[in-house]
Amino acid sequence: MQKIQNPILRGFHPDPSIIRVGEDYYIATSTFEWWPGVRLHHSKDLVHWELIGYPLNRISQLDLRGVGPSQGIWAPCLTYDKGKFYLVYTVVKAFYCNMYDTENYLVTTEDIYGSWSEPVALNNFGFDPSLFHDEDGRKYMVSMVTDHRVPKKYAGRLVLQEFDEAQGKMVGQVKDIYCADGIFLEGPHIFKHDGWYYLFSADTGTGEGHGQTIQRAKDVWGPYEMYLPFDEKRQEGEAYSILTSRHHKDILLQKAGHCDLVETQDGEWYAVHLCGRACGEENPADAPRFAGARRYMLGRETAIQKMEWTKEGWLVLAGGGNTPRDMVELPECAKRQMEIMAGCGNTAGKPLTRDNFDAPKLHLDYQSLRIPMDEHYISLAARPGWLRMYGRSGLASRFSQTLIARRMTEYDMEAETCLDFSPEVFKQMAGLIFLYDTENYLYLHISHDEDVGKCITLLKAENKKYEYLADYIPLEEGRDVVLHLTICKTEAQFFYGYRDELKEADKARKADVDDDLRECCTGKVPAVLKEIGPRVNVSFLSDEACNEGWFTGSMIGICCQDLTGFGKYADFDWFEVRARNHS
Repeated sequence: MQKIQNPILRGFHPDPSIIRVGEDYYIATSTFEWWPGVRLHHSKDLVHWELIGYPLNRISQLDLRGVGPSQGIWAPCLTYDKGKFYLVYTVVKAFYCNMYDTENYLVTTEDIYGSWSEPVALNNFGFDPSLFHDEDGRKYMVSMVTDHRVPKKYAGRLVLQEFDEAQGKMVGQVKDIYCADGIFLEGPHIFKHDGWYYLFSADTGTGEGHGQTIQRAKDVWGPYEMYLPFDEKRQEGEAYSILTSRHHKDILLQKAGHCDLVETQDGEWYAVHLCGRACGEENPADAPRFAGARRYMLGRETAIQKMEWTKEGWLVLAGGGNTPRDMVELPECAKRQMEIMAGCGNTAGKPLTRDNFDAPKLHLDYQSLRIPMDEHYISLAARPGWLRMYGRSGLASRFSQTLIARRMTEYDMEAETCLDFSPEVFKQMAGLIFLYDTENYLYLHISHDEDVGKCITLLKAENKKYEYLADYIPLEEGRDVVLHLTICKTEAQFFYGYRDELKEADKARKADVDDDLRECCTGKVPAVLKEIGPRVNVSFLSDEACNEGWFTGSMIGICCQDLTGFGKYADFDWFEVRARNHS
């Protein structure tokens, strides 16, 4: 019998929030410092998911200039009530400090595919806000609370306050509904079932100890009673998690927690949750942060689990236990959808692979760092069939980078681009980048050297330590250059060559010439492409290995810099990012 294969949203898609409207399902996920803000997916069956847009796509809604790595948009909550979609979210402006700045906002729309409203400011007690629509029409927002005091008053704290939609603001008392010395909770959601209010919260951070708890009360203000499953397996201070991976480091889906719930049109219950797939490498024992921790290059992803109600009225993982499953039973709606799509092919959720830049605007799969890529940064019209990127600030900039990227979704991938670029000084660069954040990347780029002329080289940045992994290799003027990257597990190899030679290789392949491909550490590449730099262990591009950001995931992109300030441009003919050996 066919099942749902986890993760359902692969690569950097954390903090999922899910709703159903009729027969349609929608998931919102965090985007942090990447623009536009909040990623939305749609499905008819909980199996196939299609990216449909970003609610926060105007500077008037979201200004991320200056925010640090892994700051920005945290934990959006998507809800629906009486014909209107609601999205609450946090914009983190200050983190890794004593006093966090956690600004919470609400935007709304009646058409999830259309334009969303300007933000309404909410309270800023902490992050992970969630809006609850009660049956009597009243609305409440619950969130965790940050505490700058030393020591903190409580290890974990959640507050509730009413939101008055008519006035467009928070009103009334702010009340603690959860305070605890030992168990830290965040990512709270409230939902109602059979007369009970259920408080559904993530516990124990977002690392390998992550989990999910559930509490309930007869009144929305509490007091809430926590469900205490698997008591005999708990260690001192451990949360009462109904879903967690913490006791099973051998399973695929690690870091399981931060759930949200949806009831299908057939009365079935499913939970979406964040998870991670470890890359097989670990931090050194003397690492300044997370010493010895396993690394997660793909970041935190979204998975789904089937849930069921106990006879006592608690929601638990279907089938028993509290460990996430790789393969999950299909809902009835998926079985019906399979019958509908039989014979006509279901293309929903099919990822973008090769982009020839022949559309009037960029594909939704691309995101940029902190700012939109308007005409000051890129153009699809200046040279039809090409993407023109105007060089702006350097790769460390938190304000004005010309860069677009797509997610690394598997540990076996390849990427390729072709560009026409004629730099005049060493401060002008353009090329192919594999990055985690502004302090951690590998950058294969074309530039100009006073002694070599037009050239290509490979730059590595690891937590602000910079080194060139290749010499300045001369390039011929007037020839388009192809840049290629292959990734296998935690090893990567970069290649380069000329477009005209690659075309000849393609002709040879079509003529059944079998010597135009060669084996390398990461698969087969055209023989005309030359290796540049060594085979690199790229596991440092991961959540636990980066010194500042650790909530996002590895991205593959193209970019252009001109540190002279004159905006020298590079033209890209195509950009391909492909996951291999994954159905």
